[in-house]
Amino acid sequence: MYESPSGHRTTLRHHDHVAEVVELGAALRSYAVAGRPLLDGFGADEPITAGRGQILVPWPNRIGGGRYRWRGEDLQLPLSEPEHGNAIHGLLRWTSWRATGSDGRRAAFEADVWPQPGYPFHLRVRAEYALGDAGLEVEVTAWNRGREVAPYGIGQHPYLTVGTATVDEVLLTVPAGTRLRTDGAGLPVAEEPVSGTPYDFRTARPIGGAVLDTPFGSLQRDGRGRAVVRLAHPSGRYGTDLWLAEGTEYLQVYTGDTLPRGQRRRAVAVEPMSCPPDAFTSGTSVVALEPGGHHTMRWGITPWGG
Repeated sequence: MYESPSGHRTTLRHHDHVAEVVELGAALRSYAVAGRPLLDGFGADEPITAGRGQILVPWPNRIGGGRYRWRGEDLQLPLSEPEHGNAIHGLLRWTSWRATGSDGRRAAFEADVWPQPGYPFHLRVRAEYALGDAGLEVEVTAWNRGREVAPYGIGQHPYLTVGTATVDEVLLTVPAGTRLRTDGAGLPVAEEPVSGTPYDFRTARPIGGAVLDTPFGSLQRDGRGRAVVRLAHPSGRYGTDLWLAEGTEYLQVYTGDTLPRGQRRRAVAVEPMSCPPDAFTSGTSVVALEPGGHHTMRWGITPWGG
């Protein structure tokens, strides 16, 4: 019997909002409102590519050389980005998550990070997706089920679209005061103010020819404690907001220039992250997850206009 390469699909509905989450990695496959796609996801019978919709646990982005030191112990992770010699995007992308409940507009999934070479810690991770009048809300919580303090970080990898053929004419707003300058392997070498640079998107402007695979920090938040990244259609009549709330300190914006032909620059990946790239090496914003302790990341997508 044929089975989708991403496993069982769970469909959520709320009025004209429809989203799908797949078994593999509890990845967010699609989200549309009144038939308008908000995500550039992957087909129901297609494999997941380019990290689309995936949850990145227990670290987002990259660890240089897969090496880090934690509490006096040197650890080595498998190099899952061999072309650059990095460990990338955590350990739960390619595992089955257990569906633990759904009521039609809300669903939850769980998985375990078991002690293994390079990460000798045990985590239980729960992802909850919920649709409501304001859009989609995502909450991911990890508990330390082991006896040792564990290093922890998290991110997620949705690609946003406003329906244009390319991202060049899309109006982008990124409420970040700094960006991390990276080397050829995608690892940060310095954090710099965006003011006066091509990376300053604090005021909406077209992406144009900008090539972004850029971590941003110093997020500016509204009265609800949310940092809101906005993609607006060139007409200005509608768009998509991605908001970052609890447990998010950084974000990555990627215009897809290194993807295969036909996929390049057709959407913008906006990745909420609890810590920056190579955080296990630098220690920046790494959570020291105590035995029995937990960490929660919340983010969401809100469509507007029409």
